[in-house]
Amino acid sequence: MNRTPPVIDMAPDGTFHTKPSGVRAPLSFKLLLGATIVAVLAGAVTVAALALWLAALLLPVVIIAAAVAWATLQYRRWRRGTSVSARSVYPRRTGF
Repeated sequence: MNRTPPVIDMAPDGTFHTKPSGVRAPLSFKLLLGATIVAVLAGAVTVAALALWLAALLLPVVIIAAAVAWATLQYRRWRRGTSVSARSVYPRRTGF
């Protein structure tokens, strides 16, 4: 082999005297990096869409539960004899 070894122009402190020649990443690495970024973004969009779908699916359940809670509160106020426009849920006790 008649190949000469490369010359490393390095100072004793570990820095180079000259900048290394323009070494670029190969095209396959760039393609892999781009595909990885696209895959991560697609996964994030999928997770966000799934979360929104689940929230939309549970929205009627939350509305019905809130309506039942409101109706129960009104019924308890009616049974207790306090008006619906009372300021407090718990009436004041005047004595024992």
